[in-house]
Amino acid sequence: MRIAVLNNFYPPRVGGSAHLSSLLAQKYAEAGHSVLVVTCDYDGAPRVERAGKVDIERLPAWRLPRLGSLVAFDIRFTFRPKSIRRLVRLLDDFRPDAIHIHGQFMDLAWLGSAYAAKRNTPVLLSVHTRLESPKTAINAVFRLIDRALVAPLIRRADPTVVVMDALMERYVTTTYRIAPRKREPIPVGIEINPNTSGVSEEEIRKKFSLGPGPIILSIGHVIALRDRIALAKALPAVLEEFPDAQLVVAGSVEYPEFLSVAESLGVIHAVHCLGRVPKTDVMDLFRIAAVEAHDLQGIGMGTANVEAMAAGVPVVVAVASDNFPGLTLRDGTDVLLVGPNQPDQVGAQICRVLREPVWARAVGKAGQRLVADRFSIESVTQRHLDVLSAMVASH
Repeated sequence: MRIAVLNNFYPPRVGGSAHLSSLLAQKYAEAGHSVLVVTCDYDGAPRVERAGKVDIERLPAWRLPRLGSLVAFDIRFTFRPKSIRRLVRLLDDFRPDAIHIHGQFMDLAWLGSAYAAKRNTPVLLSVHTRLESPKTAINAVFRLIDRALVAPLIRRADPTVVVMDALMERYVTTTYRIAPRKREPIPVGIEINPNTSGVSEEEIRKKFSLGPGPIILSIGHVIALRDRIALAKALPAVLEEFPDAQLVVAGSVEYPEFLSVAESLGVIHAVHCLGRVPKTDVMDLFRIAAVEAHDLQGIGMGTANVEAMAAGVPVVVAVASDNFPGLTLRDGTDVLLVGPNQPDQVGAQICRVLREPVWARAVGKAGQRLVADRFSIESVTQRHLDVLSAMVASH
């Protein structure tokens, strides 16, 4: 097949959507398919690049201004006449059998959907993020945008939609009115044995100016939907029992309210914000982490959670045990479950991990086995290719 992959977010930009779309593109190519990636330019990356067997075209992009809580994230759009014409030429020259679009509320999704509708090309749409906010007024604005603008723009191509968990399935059903026959439950996929730097744990701590105490790792950008406030509120109880514990946040801080909370609670000294870190550094940080926690508001379980589990790190996450269709997460066995925005529960789970290292290691090992069985990029890629092949055959 000839597969075009469209995503505004793509490496060197970091993030779950960028990383997964890159992994899938590489695996599609390794399986013998022709792959073209179209994305935004980012931080000096080449406009035209061949990475392995994947051709990458980066279109000129402009960054959406930050608007406080409404838009506090690095969002880039390619939308301009020259880029639109370039996208159409690229796709016409490539002649895709199918288009795999990542993300539903970015302009490449809308432009790709319009192209596919005109050229009668099947579309697979992976919805990575729900357009939601924890703030009621902002959420009302997002719902209006989602239903009035995003839904008709993406539905025009009649896509088959990849839903990665139960929460996402409910979201695409109620917001975009995607019928059951057009939904495919496929979880996130990760590399089971990613590269690390190979340096010692002592050197890792030294590199990030961390002390010898236990590391509570929190991976990913701090945004309103992953605000780390419950984690900050859990710190006093953790530090009372383990005064040398350190909270290490690896990701850009776009929504800094948790730092104010930590300051007010007198625990800011235990918080280390590393900013954006390369993938290899993340893998190194997993090696020194006692526990990982970042999805604590009930919005789902993302790539970073699964990567931490694959590294054998116990993960605290606010999801239901049936978060993934056909799979039951076992609290205290392969993952550590808490309620949304429950700092007392978060603190209790972290303290138990630090207090009971033998049990914690068993949880980490069980999580590792679960991920290897259900979330490997190889098995997830094959599920995507099966869906794409069926779409092309029936189109």
